[in-house]
Amino acid sequence: MTEYSYQQFCPLAKTSEVLGGRWTILLLSELLAGSTRFNDLRRAVPRMSPALLSKRLKELEESGILERVPSAKDAGIMEYRPTPSGLELKPILDAMSVWGHRWEGVEPQLGKLDAGLLMWNMRRKVIVDKLPQRRVVIQFMFPEQHEGENNYWFLIDPEKGTDLCCIDPGFDVDLYVRTDLRTMTAVYMGLESYAKAVEDGKLLLIGDSGLEKDMLSWLRLSRFACVEKQVA
Repeated sequence: MTEYSYQQFCPLAKTSEVLGGRWTILLLSELLAGSTRFNDLRRAVPRMSPALLSKRLKELEESGILERVPSAKDAGIMEYRPTPSGLELKPILDAMSVWGHRWEGVEPQLGKLDAGLLMWNMRRKVIVDKLPQRRVVIQFMFPEQHEGENNYWFLIDPEKGTDLCCIDPGFDVDLYVRTDLRTMTAVYMGLESYAKAVEDGKLLLIGDSGLEKDMLSWLRLSRFACVEKQVA
């Protein structure tokens, strides 16, 4: 709940009270995207303090939008799962996201770059079945970024899926992807052509020839990449 009430019987007022708190919608979007653990949610909303994250999770639980349940895999670990009430919000949040992508200009959108958030979202888009059925390591390099934000690794396992590392995991790298953060964000969001970025030398892939051939053969773009912009 937000820290205020409209004191109205209107359902829209009630919805605004539940979802109107800062970070609440982004947090809920991440829950609906599949993150269930506190630390994963922290990585998805890195600018949100742990205290506020705990508060918002509790509010969503009290509102019946999520529930805390024991992990089916790890004893003693609790996870956050959307309830039927929470799941019903998914198409609403998807529509809000489409609207935001369609009506925000390219330059304002690319003026809000975040390497960690980009990599966190991109890791979901790896098509594991399109990769060799073994551990695959892909390193993304953003040379213009500060230390700690200039190197990321995808550890891809055919059974466990894709994990994101911000510290060198120590494994041999199968493919290096060298670019700048703006270009990678623009390509992922469908704001710039992958082929043109490669042709212009702004996106370099070095390593395993099968992986290097075409990144989009094993990496899907954002689901908003196909949304047509209505403003330049």
